Amino acid sequence: MTSAVVASDRAAYRATLLDLARADSRIWCLDSDMGGLEKQFQAELPDQYVDVGIAEANLMSFSAALASTGLLPFANTMAAFASARALEQVKLDIAYHDLPVRIVGTHAGFSAAHYGPTHHATQDLATMRALPNMTVLTPADAGETASLVKAAAYLPGPVYLRLGRNDMAPVYDVAPEVTIGRAARLRPGNDVTLVAAGALPVRFALDAAATLAARGIAARVLNMHTIKPLDVPALVAAAAETAGVVTVEDHSVFGGLGGAVAEALSEHHPTTVRRVGVADVFCHRPGTHAEQLAAAGVSPAHIVAAALTVTETIKEERE
Repeated sequence: MTSAVVASDRAAYRATLLDLARADSRIWCLDSDMGGLEKQFQAELPDQYVDVGIAEANLMSFSAALASTGLLPFANTMAAFASARALEQVKLDIAYHDLPVRIVGTHAGFSAAHYGPTHHATQDLATMRALPNMTVLTPADAGETASLVKAAAYLPGPVYLRLGRNDMAPVYDVAPEVTIGRAARLRPGNDVTLVAAGALPVRFALDAAATLAARGIAARVLNMHTIKPLDVPALVAAAAETAGVVTVEDHSVFGGLGGAVAEALSEHHPTTVRRVGVADVFCHRPGTHAEQLAAAGVSPAHIVAAALTVTETIKEERE
């Protein structure tokens, strides 16, 4: 394990990809003029690098073709473009054929805050997790990103890796050991469960848990770094052992982590679920990543309010 530092998950991914490619010539980097990959990956491994330009549909089809020959391509673009502009190619060329393409979508959620709605990606989890064969990953910090990239590099079938853009303070003191499909419990608690995915949502959940603790409420915090396959046993345990669940995400309240958790618990262990996510709106206001999330309904204060609603609802039912 390596010590965690303030860094972007995007930078950690790129460094890890280069390390993996040095050791395995089957690992290729496919670029869509993202900037930076040519200075790092292409400069050292030009025979394993291709820049298709700003042509995301071609990027996915080209990646599928390479994967069909036995190579392990990593297709790099922005999350908004991978999940919308190139969705038909992701669906038919990659997912339908169950090919080992790793689709890496950066600038996810509101992390491309200053670019506006054209570059915001708050529907990508909904589209990607609905595709058969697709594994969907959302790391919480740079260290976890490196661990998930290594764990996903040789998975069968396609993978969607959802990353941000900016430097973030680490969640973990050291890069964690991860198991794809198994949530990480970051904080114990038997009153309410906070289930979060992604960089700011996990930090917001931990901040909210600290605020709740000061009010005498013990909040369990789960880092759901794998959206698909979802860790249903961890969710069932949370439903059985706490008053209910609050989901937290940098994504629309429709179709993402909150939707996945609600679907799973409605089938396996019905309980109260409150979703803290981006409201059903486009974000036009200027501001930082965190400021835009707060305006759209995602902040530690929103999480605390949702958690109090869960605990008060159960209290009333018991009375």
